[in-house]
Amino acid sequence: MTDLQLAGPPQSTNGPKPSQPETYQPGTSQTETPRTTRGRSGLLLALILTGQFMAVLDVAIVNVAVPTIRVDLHASGAGLQLVIAGYTIAYAVLLITGARLGARFGHRLLFQLGLVVFTVASLACGLAQDTGSLIFFRVLQGTGSALMVPQVMSLIQKTFTGAARARALGIYTAVLAGATVVGQILGGVLVSADLFGSGWRPVFLVNVPIGMVLLVAGHRTLPRLPVDRERRFDLLGLVVLALAIGLLVVPLVLGHDLNWPRWTWLMMAGSVLAFGVFVLVERRIAMRGGQPLIHGRVLRSPGLLPASVGTFVVMLNFAGFMFAFALHLQAGLGDSPLRAGLLFGPIAVGFGVAGLHWQRLPKRLHLPLPVVSLLVVALGYLAIGQLMCSGGQLGITAALALLLVGAASGCTYSPLFARALSRVAPEDAADASGVMVTMVQLGQVVGVSLVGTVFLSSVHYPAPAAASGHALAVTSILLLVSSVLAAGVATRTHRAAALG
Repeated sequence: MTDLQLAGPPQSTNGPKPSQPETYQPGTSQTETPRTTRGRSGLLLALILTGQFMAVLDVAIVNVAVPTIRVDLHASGAGLQLVIAGYTIAYAVLLITGARLGARFGHRLLFQLGLVVFTVASLACGLAQDTGSLIFFRVLQGTGSALMVPQVMSLIQKTFTGAARARALGIYTAVLAGATVVGQILGGVLVSADLFGSGWRPVFLVNVPIGMVLLVAGHRTLPRLPVDRERRFDLLGLVVLALAIGLLVVPLVLGHDLNWPRWTWLMMAGSVLAFGVFVLVERRIAMRGGQPLIHGRVLRSPGLLPASVGTFVVMLNFAGFMFAFALHLQAGLGDSPLRAGLLFGPIAVGFGVAGLHWQRLPKRLHLPLPVVSLLVVALGYLAIGQLMCSGGQLGITAALALLLVGAASGCTYSPLFARALSRVAPEDAADASGVMVTMVQLGQVVGVSLVGTVFLSSVHYPAPAAASGHALAVTSILLLVSSVLAAGVATRTHRAAALG
């Protein structure tokens, strides 16, 4: 089996049965591909994951620039919140829409369209002269990411098979971890450098040359996969789902800084109702022989639902911890953004390396790996909280605990992602990818909001380092409980692992 092998038509001696859609099975043997094809698959993976890297990077890199933006643009507190949140809200709300558009009009076209929107919006952000225009272009930037990012997972699903797909998913995991840390470090470097007196603007402008290179490379490299233009567009489902996600994400992103006004609780209650309406709408469309946005058979794919829930919790914990730990390092211990970003190195390295190489573990360990890893994550978060409780600087023991948490998180995230998608029919790849990417994004949003609220409710800055450390210890208990609960959910993915 080659490491990066392009998917071809599934082989069957009896031919495919119309009543049973064929699935990509990671364990099946594939024919050796020519060297040119293997090389092209490597270029394709590098191209689409660089796009993914930029989308994740742009969440972290802007956080570092916020103090400079406030001074330069005379931005209010609410304006700064929307500069950060506008991107995340648009990104989360439109991800499923981006996945469906890719299935209908082509993943190649939507990836390139999203990349154009993202690149142009990045340029506009870097040139913005006031807070209002910066917020608008940040929303546009998030829209570009929502069009581009779902195509990454769909292209991996439809282009790679077997061990190649598992390896691609492992690299995808490393990209998610690396982009978050690189964003903080790069943001600190660019803002501190103040290139040509530009202050915060390079954190946006850095995307422009990368986006232009990807556009040129994409024209040559992105495959032209079959599209389903006959499939009707579930506009009602799209609107209801976008409304449901928006009602959830907006108060979560803005609630804490606004001291949780009544409208935030009303919106979250409304999101529950909207999700219920979405389920009813989709069922009604399916019963009438229509084509719902998310077909029931997608959610019934072995392992997808429990794996998506487990992935949601992993990302909730990971993103929430990164947020709380960054606040502790900078506001509690007084570290600079650059130093704080560098201190995240152990957890990012552990997450990326383990996510990439977990398959090298003995086969007998693969089945229980996500469950065991989640239990290790739970203990690791608790250990970090206790080690940092006194308000001291990061020591070698705490650094090793960070490395352990990162590695165990990677050994959870990558297998769960593989199990979620391993038994999905090729024609449902876009829908399943949209579900998983949305769960990852929602996990990050909920994590920052929920864990951040618990952390900030336990300390009020400016505060002594010991008080900040105590808040981190309190937060670690929440992370422990949620990780243990996720381990229970992860046991429900064993069937998909056995089938794969």
